[in-house]
Amino acid sequence: MAEIVVPQLAESITEGTIAQWLKQPGETVSKGDYIIDLETDKVNIEVISEFSGVLKETLKTEGDTVNAGETIAIISESNVSSSEEKVVEEKITPEITPIAESFTEPVSNVIASPAARKLARERGIDLQNVAALDPLGRIRKQDVSNYVPEGRSVANTASPAARQTIPAQQTAQTNSNKPVETRRMSRRRATIAKNLVKVQHSAAILTTFNEVDLTAVMNVRKKRKDTFFKEHDVKLGFMSFFTKAVVSALKSYPLLNAEIQENEMVVKKFYDIGIAVSTDEGLVVPVVRGADRLNFAEIEKEISDLALKAREAKLTLSELQGGTFTITNGGTFGSLLSTPILNAPQVGILGMHSIQNRPVALDNGTIEIRPMMYLALSYDHRIVDGKEAVGFLVKVKQLLEDPEKLLLEA
Repeated sequence: MAEIVVPQLAESITEGTIAQWLKQPGETVSKGDYIIDLETDKVNIEVISEFSGVLKETLKTEGDTVNAGETIAIISESNVSSSEEKVVEEKITPEITPIAESFTEPVSNVIASPAARKLARERGIDLQNVAALDPLGRIRKQDVSNYVPEGRSVANTASPAARQTIPAQQTAQTNSNKPVETRRMSRRRATIAKNLVKVQHSAAILTTFNEVDLTAVMNVRKKRKDTFFKEHDVKLGFMSFFTKAVVSALKSYPLLNAEIQENEMVVKKFYDIGIAVSTDEGLVVPVVRGADRLNFAEIEKEISDLALKAREAKLTLSELQGGTFTITNGGTFGSLLSTPILNAPQVGILGMHSIQNRPVALDNGTIEIRPMMYLALSYDHRIVDGKEAVGFLVKVKQLLEDPEKLLLEA
């Protein structure tokens, strides 16, 4: 017998939630198999077995919180064939592979996550017939869940085993006999909620607004986008302009690139800019390191790569930690104006919004239709005064309305 214990997850993370058992009692476990999917506050981790045997017993169920070093399952090695290596240790801490660094070898030309393969086996689904939403073609669990065989309705696709897991999300009835749906909040969503409430209670958040005329930026993009793509194999978007403008403004107003540690202000002389990305599990903020040292193409590539990793749940902890300032773009969802919440311990966040053609009164007395965007800067008023916040936002506006000046400062 050997005990499976929760491995050391990562620095600052001591516990996780069992998202899914990838092996069930009685199933054979081979060395290198994924046996469990652990959900932590920031990333999911798939645990790999270091030995072969039969899973005799699971001591924890899906949804349970477990601590590093805690025994969660028992492996029986009595059924291991003589050709397989015996494991001597009574306790074995399995190797962990963050999802961001894991891969699944193709079988029959199908690339799928372990969770997807398990669900496909339960439902008797041929993965060859499942369409992947992943641009890289990797089939994930939700792809299998959404698969509907030809000639069958959605209601009949779930196997009995799969249907047994539904009650936690089934429609319930309230006292007023009106339907509701009760769902368990994921660990990550619960952590996001906790952090947002914490920053609201611990920081003096204030938001200031301005608007920016993006005519010049759009003209540059229109003129240079084809050449830019041919030379760098990445599209010239808006985020590189905003990132560069933010870095220049932070150099002029350094307190927005600081954080509070007890009674001290720590002003950072480096510029690691967080870019908020929306995922199915909630908002995550991967970090573009050393944005002041990157050119436009490098920033666009880094943002594109991080956004793809975020949506595929492949970000590592190091890619989520240590940002000095955050940019969030609600305009991708049609937001016209909002007040973003600080990403603690940062003291500033810039909110971008939808671009709208609006009539604008120019300095020469004429009125023209221009592509306008509202900008919102939320800041911690404990160390950033209104004068600095407004100056920062005006600086960003000026640089975006004069890209030549932006390029010179960058």
